[in-house]
Amino acid sequence: MRDPRGGLNAHPVGFLGVDLGVVNVAVTSDGARHCGRRVNRKREQDRKLRSKLQKKNTKPAGRRAKKYAGKEARRAKDINHKISKRIVAEAERAGRRIALEELTGIRERARLRKPQRTTLHSWPFAQLGSFIAYKAKRAGGPVVYVDPAYTSQECSKCHHTARGNRPSQAVFSCRVRGFAEHADHNASHTIAHRGWYMWVRGARSTAPERTLIA
Repeated sequence: MRDPRGGLNAHPVGFLGVDLGVVNVAVTSDGARHCGRRVNRKREQDRKLRSKLQKKNTKPAGRRAKKYAGKEARRAKDINHKISKRIVAEAERAGRRIALEELTGIRERARLRKPQRTTLHSWPFAQLGSFIAYKAKRAGGPVVYVDPAYTSQECSKCHHTARGNRPSQAVFSCRVRGFAEHADHNASHTIAHRGWYMWVRGARSTAPERTLIA
């Protein structure tokens, strides 16, 4: 059945939430983690090498730095293609759509230590988001973008939201329910819930199309 808003699967059975982050580039509400410490170590090695070459301030070093930067960009693009392909396939298998956070200001919203900020700023999340959106739309289920506010602090079980729910970067522990889980996994569930809510609300309203589906 064709969705009147432009895609197939007018009645998805649910949503696959995708959280984009630092330690793992992407984590889904099914528990799949895409890329992690091994990729981050390589990114950090490349960053240090490029910085060392730039500090030499010579033309040969500049050319090498530029060459490495291009190599990094191509590697990141290839990884983003692979991640997006796996995520879309994961959603398709269960007849679901994909929910992502609105990516605008992702770097400004993140409160991280300096090494983590460097890691965050060096990854092309907008590119990954666009790859997911393109592949999802081609597969017949346009992505739903949700409000990113407090997804990292909201309990995916009881929806209690508080800064204290995040005792560390990796751990989520709800102060009300006592529910504990990996922080990225909890956030991906929250994103999935918000995606479902937005889709249901949109199906029952005349809200502008652009606010719901991209």
